Amino acid sequence: MLTLLCRYSLILAIVLLSGCRLTQIKASADQRELEQAGFQNHTLSLTQGGQVHYWEGGKGEPLLLLHGFGGSANATWQESMLALKSHYRVIAPDLAWFGGSYSLEAPNLSAQSHMIEQLMQHLKVKNYAVAGISYGGFVAYDLMARQNPINKAIILASSGPVFMDEDIEALLERAQITTPEQLFVPDNEIEVKRLLNLVQYEPLPIPDFIAKQIYTDYFSQFKSQRTQLIQSLFKDRARLQAIETTSLPPVLLIWGNNDEIFPRKTGIALSRHLNAPLIVLPETGHTITNQHPDQVSQLIQDFLSPTK
Repeated sequence: MLTLLCRYSLILAIVLLSGCRLTQIKASADQRELEQAGFQNHTLSLTQGGQVHYWEGGKGEPLLLLHGFGGSANATWQESMLALKSHYRVIAPDLAWFGGSYSLEAPNLSAQSHMIEQLMQHLKVKNYAVAGISYGGFVAYDLMARQNPINKAIILASSGPVFMDEDIEALLERAQITTPEQLFVPDNEIEVKRLLNLVQYEPLPIPDFIAKQIYTDYFSQFKSQRTQLIQSLFKDRARLQAIETTSLPPVLLIWGNNDEIFPRKTGIALSRHLNAPLIVLPETGHTITNQHPDQVSQLIQDFLSPTK
């Protein structure tokens, strides 16, 4: 989704001449690029009701990529998927109530983990590495807490169990809102622009009609479930905080120095909590995978190397 914003000016003239939707043009182009690189998209029906849409491609040890809130697998990880496929069997699902996935379970972290567990069982994956950004980092942490067969984990810009009430209050003040769901579950294009300006290092001038397309294609669906996902994170916090960190696999943290959602101090706190290395990227906001896909891919590859 956010890569779309970086590229829209290149095809804006086509949109204006053809009347096509910019977001649809970008999504179709991304899908063709993945398919040409050997990725296939699939949909798996869930035993609990619902479905999971996912991309799979490449060869090597399994690597699960989890996207953030409001996006989808390829909108968040497109460039990294293409870079990592030469080294790993890349599995990139849309989380429940995003992209092409949904579940009939109550919207919370447990539902996301149940969906991922069923997907990995279907793919006959017994051990794997996982990388999750933002909300996907919460899901990755929950999977580790449930003793899933994860060898190593990379968490990008995601506070996990260390976010405190005062951190949420500071975020609300920065965004000038009263509840987190007002930020992450926007109601219109104006609120989409507010969110996008906050997550980017350098806000882009987004025309209203493009922001409206982004709202329609990425934020208008499953609003009730997404609201519950945000609210349920506070209920899950105590459970995640109680996890004995020595039982978790090795973790690498990657953070943007200028992250306005989870500031750098949050990454430092999580690093101490997990006794995990923290890599901070300068002049980088919350959307690390879109801003520095090549660097992120290399950091993932280096950390997952058998010599590490």
